[in-house]
Amino acid sequence: MLQSTCIVLISLMCTFSRFGRAELNFTLPGQHPNPEAVVQEVHRRVNASVNRRSMLQLSQQDQSSCLTGNPIDDCWKCDPDWPNNRQRLADCAIGFGQYALGGKNGEFYIVTDSTDDDPVNPRPGTLRYAVIQTEPLWIVFPSNMVIKLSQELIFNSYKTLDGRGANVHIVGGGCITLQFISNIIIHNIHIHHCHPSGETNVRSSPTHYGWRTKSDGDGISIFGSKDIWIDHCSLSHCKDGLIDAVEGSTGITISNNYFSHHDEVMLLGASDDYLPDSGMQVTIAFNHFGEKLVQRMPRCRRGYIHVVNNDFTQWEMYAIGGSGNPTINSQGNRYTAPSNHNAKEVTKLT
Repeated sequence: MLQSTCIVLISLMCTFSRFGRAELNFTLPGQHPNPEAVVQEVHRRVNASVNRRSMLQLSQQDQSSCLTGNPIDDCWKCDPDWPNNRQRLADCAIGFGQYALGGKNGEFYIVTDSTDDDPVNPRPGTLRYAVIQTEPLWIVFPSNMVIKLSQELIFNSYKTLDGRGANVHIVGGGCITLQFISNIIIHNIHIHHCHPSGETNVRSSPTHYGWRTKSDGDGISIFGSKDIWIDHCSLSHCKDGLIDAVEGSTGITISNNYFSHHDEVMLLGASDDYLPDSGMQVTIAFNHFGEKLVQRMPRCRRGYIHVVNNDFTQWEMYAIGGSGNPTINSQGNRYTAPSNHNAKEVTKLT
């Protein structure tokens, strides 16, 4: 007997709240005053890219081959000289993370050493040495490499990890920690097999290192940070979340990523009772939630979450969850339900 597959296209706005609960209005630094205006601008840019691609295809111009209808990719991929114009990428984000500058206008830093032996005194040439610096840096990789972290990789503000042109993997302890910082771009990096680390000293700037308690083993942990853009990365096989954003983080775009082989994929807000997360604003766009995922794509507590043009493939429990009165604006997504009749729930409300 053939098992049926259900594909559902959903455009909805839902607010999940506890009956009778008093709400306070919290404003976070970097929170946009009009989230609906940000949503409309995403629509405008997507429609402009789709229309441009359609018109060029009709006119049979060669340029149509590089246009995708994805406004992020169309912003930089059609430039044949993009390797010499890498910082153009910083102008290409959409949604709530569009103001993330990363290392724009900073120096280029070339990672020449893939080792990570000393989290307190990292050597020049290593990735850890780059991300702790105080000045803006655009970090690139001259060749393929696997960076096995000894401890969590703690970033300073105004950094771009640009993995274009190389096959770069980050694995091991931690992995990436964005804590009380801003303006980070992470692009085209494979992040996987991250496990808890800590109970040791780790450097977070050229002038400071300190004791770190045991980390959760997230792929990317965003803690009290703003203006963050994660694009064209693959994430899988981590101990806790693939991407978690908590403690008043906002101004985040998660786009064009591939998620696979994980249970609790993405957590936005760690507690229903943490009121500042009401100001969290996150755009989740053009991602593929792929094979062997179970739940939390994402799991939203409070805030305004725009989930747009994503592809959800056969989750094992549910796709999107919410509690604590979040606003989840789900538009233009494709949901392919699993064959298991007990696991066809697209949204889980608690």
